[in-house]
Amino acid sequence: MSDVAPLEMTMRECEGLAFIGDPHVCSLKPGYRFGRRTDDDYPETILGKLKFVIDHCNENRLVPVFLGDMYDKPAEPSKAIETRLLRLLKTCWTQPITNVGNHDITNQILTDGDSLKYLEEAGVIRVAVYSGALDTFVIGGKTVAVGATPYGQEIPTDAKHYFPKADTIIWLTHHDLAFEGSYPGAQELHAIKGCRLAINGHMHIAKELRPVGGTTWFNPGNIVRQAVDAIEHVPAITVLTAEGRLKKVVIPHEKSVFDLTGKLIDSISPGEIPKEVSGDDKVDSAFVSLLQADSSMEMGQTQDGSILMEDIQAKFKRDNTDDFVKSIVLNVLQKSVERKAA
Repeated sequence: MSDVAPLEMTMRECEGLAFIGDPHVCSLKPGYRFGRRTDDDYPETILGKLKFVIDHCNENRLVPVFLGDMYDKPAEPSKAIETRLLRLLKTCWTQPITNVGNHDITNQILTDGDSLKYLEEAGVIRVAVYSGALDTFVIGGKTVAVGATPYGQEIPTDAKHYFPKADTIIWLTHHDLAFEGSYPGAQELHAIKGCRLAINGHMHIAKELRPVGGTTWFNPGNIVRQAVDAIEHVPAITVLTAEGRLKKVVIPHEKSVFDLTGKLIDSISPGEIPKEVSGDDKVDSAFVSLLQADSSMEMGQTQDGSILMEDIQAKFKRDNTDDFVKSIVLNVLQKSVERKAA
């Protein structure tokens, strides 16, 4: 249980909420995580998308609601990128709010060493550090409450006690959820008492609305395509209007942003189920799917892959990975290290 004082609800009047999936702001040129994107300047690409989003919110009096993974790494190494993002968020007509994703945190919760914490302390964004109430708004004369559960924390089954007087409750999550059937590591969707709409980040490809009990679940996908399997995903924000409807607003983007040459074994978005493969590709795919969203390190940071090895071992422990898969993954890593050293 946190000893941090609960956030005071702002009750801001607005014309709606704009849900924004996983920006993954970073200063790196296309590399380990963005190796197949062909952008000349990836940071400019993502900051340009965010400027479009903020401008749209300003023009329409929408509150920006980020679904997590504001940054691609918990501690963004470029102070210039941190400053540019802060400056951009300051142009918003009202303070945005955000959930916390797995790429935002070094440890289990947001701490002073994380770049998102810097934005919170600067006052340019309101952050859901712990699962619970985040903020309330007045939209179309009704009180709309927003709660959130950060990555790694437990999604509640009852939201009514957080907002006993709200007309509508919306809940934000950042989890692997079984929108299209069960798979290892995915949580089943469940009803949240009192919550009409639950919106998930983390999973980068849009999913259809899924009603479960009195709660409708939605996963809009992220605003920047990272892996080739997301090639058909359309970067967009989803707006909850004053009439209570969900409206898709497409973000200007280049359709052809991937290099499609060679084998595409590195193209698995978070939360996606890899297609069946055979032979050597099966080994490579097991390796890629194991690392897909949890490793924030690049193997090139150390000559022997030791930092990546720490990430892998931590994931083995979290997922209780069986010994056969462990042996496959460690063998692939060793071969990769040997090839890099050659």
